[in-house]
Amino acid sequence: MSGLTAESTPLLDASEVADFARRCFHPSTADLVGVELEFLVFDSTAAGRHVPLAKVQRALPALPGGSRVTFEPGGQLELSGPVGALPDALSRMAADVAAVRDALRAEGMALAGVGLDPLRPARRQLTLPRYEAMAEFLGVPYGPLMMCSTASVQVNLDLGERPAERWWRAHALGPVLMASFANSPLSGGRPSGWMSGRQAVWDHLDRSRTAPVPANGDPAADPAADWAEYLLNARLMLIREDDERYRPVRDGSTFRDWLESGGGRRPTAEDLAYHATTLFPPVRPRGWLEIRYLDAQHPATWPVCVAVTHALIADDRAANAALAAVEPSAGPAGGTYRASWEVAARCGLADPGLRRAAETCFRAALEALPRLGGDAALAGAVAAFADRHVTTGRSPAADLMIPTPGRRVPAWLNDEGRR
Repeated sequence: MSGLTAESTPLLDASEVADFARRCFHPSTADLVGVELEFLVFDSTAAGRHVPLAKVQRALPALPGGSRVTFEPGGQLELSGPVGALPDALSRMAADVAAVRDALRAEGMALAGVGLDPLRPARRQLTLPRYEAMAEFLGVPYGPLMMCSTASVQVNLDLGERPAERWWRAHALGPVLMASFANSPLSGGRPSGWMSGRQAVWDHLDRSRTAPVPANGDPAADPAADWAEYLLNARLMLIREDDERYRPVRDGSTFRDWLESGGGRRPTAEDLAYHATTLFPPVRPRGWLEIRYLDAQHPATWPVCVAVTHALIADDRAANAALAAVEPSAGPAGGTYRASWEVAARCGLADPGLRRAAETCFRAALEALPRLGGDAALAGAVAAFADRHVTTGRSPAADLMIPTPGRRVPAWLNDEGRR
């Protein structure tokens, strides 16, 4: 967390939570991008079989782009790329994805860029103390699904010189971006009724930590106050007693309750910083913006997702055009704003309003890419994605539902599917 401290001194009152929240929105003169990609890993010949995490680990090569490799509880593979300007961040991550993809293919495995496991039941492979306590808190069935069966593209963006503007853009454009890249329509081998089944899973979890941060409706207002209230009102999930012990909180109490009552001890700055890591709104401030609402994408097309998201939030001209296209739904969380998130997850670009807005947004992003250092190849990839998905009103999820009778491995297994 850039600029954030974690100390053991007890907090005195809510003003210190407000101070923490303000530090999460520190302005920046840089305009860098960080990319985190999650992939499900499948057996190339038996898609219904879980792949042991150890087998994946043994197959991983040295990564030329410098990404960090981690695993989610169900064995999802995550690549966290070095932060850089858009072209550098994309090229380094692309090199690492290619290296991992080739190495796994040689060992009979495939990377699947889908937001929710289309076939296999949730099964946890990591049993770290934090995950044990988290699983107990979240409960079934959606806790295991979120922890073990979901995958995303996370785009991390600098806050720029006017953090409130980028915070607003990231939320206002969330539904149209979610719809454009919705890519998780199947669960248990059948259509789930959602284009982004991954988002539906998140929506069924504790809403005090997964709902969008409520906004006061003014794009120029300081969002730190809204984030401070969110931090205070979110339920406590875990209390970290030491590096090896995490205690789930079962009584429904919030961080505000703990701060005001003290319980067995008063919360510290370290407790607050840890509490923030257990909150999963669609956009989370951490000294930068974490864009968390995007489904995982095909290993060959994720750069489109990153480039369009960055362009629409970081480039002023593109953002203004995009915001004009999504109004009036770009209002405070709740009301029509909350409904637009649900429509995006359920319908994707099949919703006419979201499709029309997406057409404007993609045109604006394409115009912005040269200003952000994007080359002709990236622009061509964005244009091709728009032609295939946006113009036709078919989110990537629609391709995953095309029947492929007689195939030994389903088409959504990406090495045999979309290109």
